[in-house]
Amino acid sequence: MAAEAGLGAVFAGLLVFWAYRVADSWGGGYWRFGCVAGAIVCGLALVRRRGRVWAALAGLAVAVAANLVSRFADLPAEPGPAMALALSVLVGSAVRALPVLPACAVAAGGLVVIACGLLTARPSASALPPVTALNAGAWLAGVAIGLCSRLLAARRRAMAEDVRRHERLRLARELHDVVAHHVTGIVLQAQAAQILARKQPDRLGGSLSGIETAGSDALAATRRLVGLLREAAPPTPPHESLTDLVERFHGPEVRLRLPGGEDEPAWPPEVSSTVYRVVQESLTNISRHAPRARRVEVTVAREGDTVTVEVSDDALPTPARRHRRGGYGLLGMRERLEALGGTLRAGPRPEPGGWSVLATLPLPARPVTRRPARNVDDHPGERL
Repeated sequence: MAAEAGLGAVFAGLLVFWAYRVADSWGGGYWRFGCVAGAIVCGLALVRRRGRVWAALAGLAVAVAANLVSRFADLPAEPGPAMALALSVLVGSAVRALPVLPACAVAAGGLVVIACGLLTARPSASALPPVTALNAGAWLAGVAIGLCSRLLAARRRAMAEDVRRHERLRLARELHDVVAHHVTGIVLQAQAAQILARKQPDRLGGSLSGIETAGSDALAATRRLVGLLREAAPPTPPHESLTDLVERFHGPEVRLRLPGGEDEPAWPPEVSSTVYRVVQESLTNISRHAPRARRVEVTVAREGDTVTVEVSDDALPTPARRHRRGGYGLLGMRERLEALGGTLRAGPRPEPGGWSVLATLPLPARPVTRRPARNVDDHPGERL
């Protein structure tokens, strides 16, 4: 409200100034009409937020009427400086906040006021009457300020929407990578428990214990994600190592190869997290779509400043495997790698068969730039 109070003070000062100038040059009560008309338009400008369209249209209508009355009643030319400033505020406010069509209509109404003032102006020595020049300058200022404010507001909205979109994608990836992985393990162990209940009931306890462990892990992962949503903090790297992930994988035998022997490298958090998620999603995918796989190779290597992750299996191709509709796993991995400037390649292996996921990403020792991933061998039958 302080801004409105200041604007009202400026309006009042301009009205008093214009009344003094008219009384000094014209004498008598010639100042009354201009001050009343100006006060009406200024009042509309102060209450414009209650209805920008109607306030602007009413102000423009009063200005046009004042132009006509002043010409035919032999009064000082209108609009005066106070009315010109008020019209500028009304037009700028409409251009900034109204939809496109109403904003354009109000801006065009300002041009009508200028044209009316030019047509009703008395002959003067200058080509452009001073009152018309004042009104045109105020109109241009109002349109320019309103348009700049509109563009800045649109840019802020676009940036906010972009941030929200990236946040939704990030959370979707976290939910898919974490929750889907644990739930897949629970489903597989539940299926195994049904078989053991029929054939080897004495081993059922161990399978149920595995289901309980997987359920506890899923609950803990879900709680971490809920905490992430509440705290709006960036995702942290998984506490579990790749070795632990491979050891508790319920499926075919997994052979893990790491650079530098058995110790996992101490890479930056964003790199370690991405490597872990690529391996996790690939193993989950094998559990779902490659039940005949007998062996899985997980190879993590470093060549210079580039990290390479390859997960491959030896399952023979099947019609269901080749024509299965793609899910969100491959998309999530690609988005993670793109964010770090990496690449992704996924598809069937030519020899000796099976499926392979190959991801590369640069270490942040050099500037990390966002660029599109080169998906050079995405197969139409993606199973991720």
